[in-house]
Amino acid sequence: MLVALNNTLAAAKKEPLAELLDRIRQAFLDFTAAEPGVRFTWMNASSVDRVLKRYPEMRRFVTDWPLLGGSVTRVLSNATTGEAADFSMLRAIAAGVPRSYPFKSVVMHFHAPAFGDALRGLPRFGNSLPGVMVTDNRGVKGHQRSLAAYTVVDVEDGKTLPPLPEPAASVIKACGRVTRTELVGLLEAIPTLPPASRQAVEAIVADYRARMKEIMERARLPHTFPPASETTDHNPDVLAGPRKPALEAAFKPMGYSCRGGSGEFHLTRRTPGNLTVELGLDVGTWSHEVSASFMVRGFSFTASLAIPMSLRDGQYPIGDAAQWQKIVENLAAMVRELDRSFVPEIERVAGSLPTWYQPAS
Repeated sequence: MLVALNNTLAAAKKEPLAELLDRIRQAFLDFTAAEPGVRFTWMNASSVDRVLKRYPEMRRFVTDWPLLGGSVTRVLSNATTGEAADFSMLRAIAAGVPRSYPFKSVVMHFHAPAFGDALRGLPRFGNSLPGVMVTDNRGVKGHQRSLAAYTVVDVEDGKTLPPLPEPAASVIKACGRVTRTELVGLLEAIPTLPPASRQAVEAIVADYRARMKEIMERARLPHTFPPASETTDHNPDVLAGPRKPALEAAFKPMGYSCRGGSGEFHLTRRTPGNLTVELGLDVGTWSHEVSASFMVRGFSFTASLAIPMSLRDGQYPIGDAAQWQKIVENLAAMVRELDRSFVPEIERVAGSLPTWYQPAS
């Protein structure tokens, strides 16, 4: 069973584009012992003209590219044909971006057999060829750059994901640090939730939302808070300090990992059926208040409950460190109750996922 993975890598915008391309190509040469195939798409009609004036031999790569609304623009691209281009010429053009050649979008896709077989129809990479892709855009949102590696592996036993082939793993390591991994291919191998099961999940969620007061009473919250309206103006300049330590102390013993810290936290664990359980916290994206949601995620569904901070308030002022500790303890009590009741009910009707399935990380 072939499974495709998309690995997002850290991409520094300060690194000159030409040097980044050199580094990626050299990694292919070092670890696959072969010149990588390169597919490219460079977009901006005026920049195309500038390139052709300096490199007329690039004219064979000029093509019309469809845009939203039915219009087209001229680009330099071999994405559909795969016709080879001299890398030294591509590198020289990249060295002129953006001053000499202000392309709005530059896409460079390095591919090699070491990354696995092509799976047609995948959304992540042009022509579904496994490899490494650089996207460098300049527009109204400023300079944006992304770097990703797409690989295909064979899940022989249907249970566990094998390690990446050594050449591909070494290339990826040389290109940068992996910040996110997600499945992107052959997702039809993972059964979607049947309509009857989806309706059953929705019924469970509706039942718990309707009985939230009862569930909070069952959770035996250790702290009772006054109404938020009575605390909003009380010491508004007092801050709780670092919030992650209290979360980790409360939730790690319950099997949850914790990530975040700049206004949001995500505490997650996996169930025996390989579903993902998550407590999502907004701790001040827009204000010095906390709101919480509890989710059970499968491949094709999310069962979500808002967790009130008290019997009266869905959002509550964080206050000082002592109040934040009490909030965390109440949240832990609620999650223990939902782990005991809500999660098994969802897993019973939704079923399990293959053990090799990995949600985005």
